[in-house]
Amino acid sequence: MVADPVELEYSETPEPMWNPALRALPIPGIRRMVNMAAEMDDVIHLSIGQPDFPVPDHVIEAHIDALRYGQTGYTMDAGLPELLETIAEYYADRYQRPITPENVLVTTGATEAIYLALAATAAPGRQFLVPDPSFPLYAPLIRMNGGEVKAIPTRAENGHQLDPQEVIDSIGMRTFGIILNSPSNPTGTVYPRETVEAIVQEAAYRGVYVYSDEVYDHLLLDDLQYASVLNCTSDLDHVMMMSSFSKTYSMSGLRIGWIISSQGAIKKLRRFHIFTTTVANTPAQWAGVAALRGEKSCLDSMVAEYRRRRDRVVQLVSDAPHLTGYWPQGAFYIFPSLPPNTDATTVAIRMLQETGVCVVPGDAFGDSCPNSLRISFSASMDDIEEAFERVIPWLAKQRF
Repeated sequence: MVADPVELEYSETPEPMWNPALRALPIPGIRRMVNMAAEMDDVIHLSIGQPDFPVPDHVIEAHIDALRYGQTGYTMDAGLPELLETIAEYYADRYQRPITPENVLVTTGATEAIYLALAATAAPGRQFLVPDPSFPLYAPLIRMNGGEVKAIPTRAENGHQLDPQEVIDSIGMRTFGIILNSPSNPTGTVYPRETVEAIVQEAAYRGVYVYSDEVYDHLLLDDLQYASVLNCTSDLDHVMMMSSFSKTYSMSGLRIGWIISSQGAIKKLRRFHIFTTTVANTPAQWAGVAALRGEKSCLDSMVAEYRRRRDRVVQLVSDAPHLTGYWPQGAFYIFPSLPPNTDATTVAIRMLQETGVCVVPGDAFGDSCPNSLRISFSASMDDIEEAFERVIPWLAKQRF
């Protein structure tokens, strides 16, 4: 049997030079599938969590202008003053609450924002409640820094909604933090206001921190009012909100994100940030200013297209033998389940090899849904139709 090159690339090593904490970092399930697909021809990717739209023209022009006019040096460690001010004004206006530039830290994408927030606070003896399935960054970072993860499972038959009472009942003496991600990667689930409010308010009462990943907050595919921790809390002392331009403005490669929290928390995170990336990309920060201050019709057209794709993907999933779907209300993912006790990793690998359609198995996102598949509709409608034309007859031949 030939060893999996992805396993070899990410395998643990006996060499003593490496920090044992690296063992908390799993083999990336998404990367496994993408690497396998790279060796094949005629692959349709329903695996990538990245917008397929161009960056808006006014954002591109601002980026180019920053380069042309020499805006290529270091900014303040907290971020470009103009961007800090713009982010603070944007959220203050959106949620009708006082937010100042001192509440904001600009980071190298939301990934660094999440890394800073969790690595700075996870420690031995501290327990974090994490929805399962969830984005595969949270739990490894918590464990890598000595913290403990307690999973809160969700299910496709309930639309992968988080039960706020289950979260509250799971809070114990060692609970330090709660992770929220709405709309969710990988499920596309949007938490209603009553869920976010109940968790945030109980957390404040119990002295528990809430970490909210809100990178998909503009990708709402139904007529919903978005519930952010910023408009569900009376103060910022026990919340950290992380977001970025990556999904909303199709700026994933420009790597600009941010954290909003109390001024005291931001001061400590700025110190940590100096020892990670020092500052975020300067020209891209100017592009971010243009994104928030510019016209927003481009966002409406993107969301409308994602909605059209969502509607079609839900129908195609319902037509696919052995898949149980639901109605995702945000982002650009659906996370349908195969029959119980099915190994979705095996199914995903065989599907890729035999149909050329690449999706991501559920075990990449946690332990509770090993029979699920993440399907991304950040792909063209033509690719979506062609993918299911291959997958539906293939699934019909399977015996689970």
